[in-house]
Amino acid sequence: MTKSLLTFFCGILTITLFAQAPIGGKNVYEFLNLSPSARVTALGGNLITVKDDDVALAFQNPSALNPSSSTQISFNNNFYVGGISNGYVAYGQYAKKLDISFHGGLEYITYGEFDAADEYGNITGTFKAAEYAFVAGASKQLYEKLSVGANLKFITSQFEAYNSVGMVADLGAFYQDTSGTFSLSLVLRNVGAQFSKYGENWEKVPFDLQIGLSKRLKHLPLRFSVIYHNLQRWNILYDDPNSEEAPSFLGDPDQSSENSFNMFVDNFFRHLIFNAEFLLGKKENFRLRFGYDHFHKKEFSIDNYRSMSGFSLGFGFKINRFRIDYGYKFYSFAGGLNHIGIATSINEFKK
Repeated sequence: MTKSLLTFFCGILTITLFAQAPIGGKNVYEFLNLSPSARVTALGGNLITVKDDDVALAFQNPSALNPSSSTQISFNNNFYVGGISNGYVAYGQYAKKLDISFHGGLEYITYGEFDAADEYGNITGTFKAAEYAFVAGASKQLYEKLSVGANLKFITSQFEAYNSVGMVADLGAFYQDTSGTFSLSLVLRNVGAQFSKYGENWEKVPFDLQIGLSKRLKHLPLRFSVIYHNLQRWNILYDDPNSEEAPSFLGDPDQSSENSFNMFVDNFFRHLIFNAEFLLGKKENFRLRFGYDHFHKKEFSIDNYRSMSGFSLGFGFKINRFRIDYGYKFYSFAGGLNHIGIATSINEFKK
């Protein structure tokens, strides 16, 4: 077991060294970082630390896939502004003879319809833009407390006459204690490249190395998680010259030290996502969810104005054979996003 873990983490380190990538606005296929489900949206947009019957969780962490998600099917759609729509459809299946859990899915984002015009501004017609990721993955329980998994995502992207095709992979490891109350996960997301480019230049995919932990309290029906993203890059601060404080007269070493410390703390918390899920009822059929993403908070807030940017909330409940989930994320003063999901198991209809 020790040798297997050492080999796995050495492989992760090697991939990380060769997959350094900038964040936010400098990558292709950024839609891969969108939340795959209403549940995940309500929990801050990331949930790599939980393993249960939710097959949609395997999109972000393939090692979270397990036999309890077999025959589960999940439909989710996120309603963006401006006619943009994003969604994810997934199905899971457990192969008993191989002792491997499989899943497949489709993530999509459609940007709506646009007016096409010539260089003089004359309308010549309309065109559409959309991106799709076809997902296939598998997970296996290696030991009692450790499972590993992998995803392959084949991507097609079209913006008017500009097209691109690519492929990325996700690799994940999931540790959970025997009580099932503590888990630790490590995920390499979006390791890959373009197969064809939009124009003359090749562009990077949004690689992200993440680690997270989850703890369920003993005497309270609450599970909380903390996820650290972009482990491969320390500085994810946006360099905005307009927000820099004017230098003090003749320089002030104390002020400089204080500013450096504040930037250090701000940058550290930008890597973190916090979330909590209340599991209520004898069968945990009703759930309340909350999340906070500090990076989102800082990037979408307006100076000198308070807002709920970065916060998210939602709920989920089960009615007969179906589980209904709703997630809302506060984006900015312009509004928020509504995410709706419905999931069921094919086995439910065989009873």
